[in-house]
Amino acid sequence: MTVIPHLLSPDEMAHADRLTVESGVPILQLMETAGNAVATAVIDQFGWGRPVSVLAGPGNNGGDAFVAARLLRERGCDVEIFAGTTDRYTGAAAASAQAWGSDVRLLRDFRTGPDTLIVDGLFGAGLSRPVDGEFARTVEIANASRAPILAIDIPSGIDGNTGEIRGAAMRAALTVTFFRPKPGHLLLPGRAHCGEIRIADIGISSDVLARIEPTTFANEPALWHARLLAPSDTHHKYDRGHTVVLSGGASHGGAARLSAMAALRGGAGLVTVASPASGLLVNATHLDAIMLKRCDEEGDLRALAEDRRLNAYVLGPGFGVGEKARASAGVILKAGRALVLDADGLTSFQDVQRALFEREGAGPLVLTPHDGEFARLFPDLAGLPSKLDRARLASRRADAIVVLKGGDTVIAAPDGRAAINENGSPALATAGTGDVLTGLIAAQLANGVPAFEAACAAVWIHACAASGFGTGLIAEDLPRLVPRVLATLHQER
Repeated sequence: MTVIPHLLSPDEMAHADRLTVESGVPILQLMETAGNAVATAVIDQFGWGRPVSVLAGPGNNGGDAFVAARLLRERGCDVEIFAGTTDRYTGAAAASAQAWGSDVRLLRDFRTGPDTLIVDGLFGAGLSRPVDGEFARTVEIANASRAPILAIDIPSGIDGNTGEIRGAAMRAALTVTFFRPKPGHLLLPGRAHCGEIRIADIGISSDVLARIEPTTFANEPALWHARLLAPSDTHHKYDRGHTVVLSGGASHGGAARLSAMAALRGGAGLVTVASPASGLLVNATHLDAIMLKRCDEEGDLRALAEDRRLNAYVLGPGFGVGEKARASAGVILKAGRALVLDADGLTSFQDVQRALFEREGAGPLVLTPHDGEFARLFPDLAGLPSKLDRARLASRRADAIVVLKGGDTVIAAPDGRAAINENGSPALATAGTGDVLTGLIAAQLANGVPAFEAACAAVWIHACAASGFGTGLIAEDLPRLVPRVLATLHQER
């Protein structure tokens, strides 16, 4: 059975806890199971050979820490536990602190070295304020010690909703979280602080997800794999759709050609570059399997868009900024064709956003901005601390799929769904890779994949292809790496 990769906000996770307790599972049992998962991870990852310093915060995360400390001691580990005070605990956390049954040292006395293992149970994903005072000092000492850190739930100081650093944040080698990951595990900079992430089953039934109805996901194949067009002996090229990439002039066609090659390698049955007369000769010199069509006037584009077989378009890479780009987008969308709008296409609407957001026609629209382009289109949203919120609000306003690019690309749909990509590669930080992504999205749209799943799949495939190459990648390398990724996906299917 395919497991949809849900992510739960801290509030949704608290709701899952409440539903589980209401079903008859005591909160103390959940805490015991969580602490046991942490203790097991310590032994599995680091063994018994080093002393363990457990840091316990004032809430239920601290209760998990006390359970882990007790179980580690029972398994023969040399354990010390440090807390701010022991009289702040209530409920299950107080019971866990009492069950420890030994001395608790104060955080102000915390010192450590590289031979110690630190278990971070100060604050969990529901952190609501900056880490400061003695807690911030503890974080600084732990990070400076170079000792390995295992974080309970999420590294202390990382916001579970946004991935932001709240004051100071632990840098963990391993994070053990429970039931489902949180957005802060995947969003930067939080992801860089988590190290390896393990998901522990603590007795919460997956049935609670139907009541919570989460709308945030990790961008993994399980989310969209079933929507991809699978290879079939009965298919011909017209079944796989026809992508059209609009090109700039003679000296600006490279970006469009990258998009076109990506669309062809990404699975479109046919690809055409629609070029002004000034770019025909240069484009013809570089294109073989990709067709070439002269497209100078709005009427030329309208004739293309009226052909239902030409069902997915790319506009923006190297096209030029201005009225021609705006008019071209309008023609495509009014005809009901799918459009991926990127680069110059996005910038062309920076002062006339309503012309895009209140458009005529029902053609699916995918916007692929990086942070700078996003700020030009959505200046009032650009300063929001949550990348998830930025992408979701922009998607709803534009009535479009928004692919907010970066090392933690977020894909958002107007209905509130959002996915966070976690397989991003630093190799993609080079010119032209975004043009390849637009082509991959258009290929999936040409195949008939719904726009949200098309964008999610393309983002994942794009990053996977880059990771397979590594250092030294340039945009021209990417299209030829895509077929291997697709082949693996289809084999797994």
